[in-house]
Amino acid sequence: MLDMNIVNVALADISTGLRVSDATAQWAVLGYQLPVVALLLPVGRWLDGAGTRPALLTATAGFATCGVLAALAPWAVWLTAARIGQGVCAAVLFVLMPVLVIRAVRPEVRGRAMSVPATLGPLGATTGPAVGGLLLDHLGWRWVFLVKLPVCLLALVLAWRAMPDDGPLRAPDRRFVVDTLLVGGGLAALLLALTAGTGSTPWALLALASLMPLWWWLRGPGGRPVTGVLRAAGLFRAHGAVLALAAAFAAMHYVVALHLQQDEGVSATTTGLTVLAFPLGMGLAGPLGGRLADRYGLRPLAVTGAALTAAGLLLLIPLGDGWSPPDVAWRLALAGFGMGLNGGPTQALVMAAAPPRRTATVGSTVQVARSLGFTLGPALATTAWALAGTGDGARAGLILAAVAACLAVPLLAPPGRPGASVPEQVTDTVPN
Repeated sequence: MLDMNIVNVALADISTGLRVSDATAQWAVLGYQLPVVALLLPVGRWLDGAGTRPALLTATAGFATCGVLAALAPWAVWLTAARIGQGVCAAVLFVLMPVLVIRAVRPEVRGRAMSVPATLGPLGATTGPAVGGLLLDHLGWRWVFLVKLPVCLLALVLAWRAMPDDGPLRAPDRRFVVDTLLVGGGLAALLLALTAGTGSTPWALLALASLMPLWWWLRGPGGRPVTGVLRAAGLFRAHGAVLALAAAFAAMHYVVALHLQQDEGVSATTTGLTVLAFPLGMGLAGPLGGRLADRYGLRPLAVTGAALTAAGLLLLIPLGDGWSPPDVAWRLALAGFGMGLNGGPTQALVMAAAPPRRTATVGSTVQVARSLGFTLGPALATTAWALAGTGDGARAGLILAAVAACLAVPLLAPPGRPGASVPEQVTDTVPN
């Protein structure tokens, strides 16, 4: 998750260092983000039949190698190719994360175990610009791609020594290629339209066109098993909550940072420190939420966390003119605290309901929901800001973020009928 945002602050230096335009340098970010989102679902289905140990070792080694190649890039094409390779490896790691957690611990401690990656992921996303800025000021832009190398090497050593051999890493089949072309191409086009689009007609047409291969995939042999698993396990509501909270977080982060700097004249440093109140609250609440969930149940903590996040964002709306950083910070801390309580229990709730032979598939669908939320949030906030006008733009964006967070509460609440894990006979009827 750190790699999603750490490169953003280095784009100007990359443009100057490689003597390319700002639009070309932007592919150092898009080259990573597009394959991550495009490959999540195909990788999930592929990993359901592959060994996790060789997959983790291969993806981590590939991620580290591509990071080194990106740091050594003499040309923009080289850098973009390295970042695409890093994004492919990252897609595998994203899917493996919840799978490794759910398989590594006893059911009674799933809440606290899942709270670790559920908290560290968003923390990596929010601290990326700060870490990137420090590296940029003291070491230069190439070091932005090397900062993860020690972590990758440590992960390789630990995985090699501690993980049991659980099967070979089989080659992707023809279905993987078809799924990648359909769902991967559709999601990549949608992400590109939302992130690079400016509201013009060509980008809007690209967003609409991206829905066609996704619909085709959902109706075909690649998408039916995925939707069948989610329907049988009753996980559509939880996925909607994950998407809504991710969109709320991303929209809030975008609106608050932009409003403080552009409208209130707050310095970049003060804005950064103010916005850090959210990940600080999340970091404090994450381990607590996991422990409480193991004691009182996953769903109550997930609902409580979503409600606190919604409350924090609702309290931002009446601020009006004359925002002060402390007034904003404590509200962001409350919302972040709620997000920390919610993250681990929600992820554990979803993964615990996944059929044993479909954990990677369900893990990939959760990551897709979260990634789409992170992308939709700023795009929708920008649209709301433009429609409301300069004076009320920030308020409109915050209302949108608060509404999204509020939607997550009923989606996580107990459904009308008791939701149970998928029985084994159901998993056997899911087509391969």
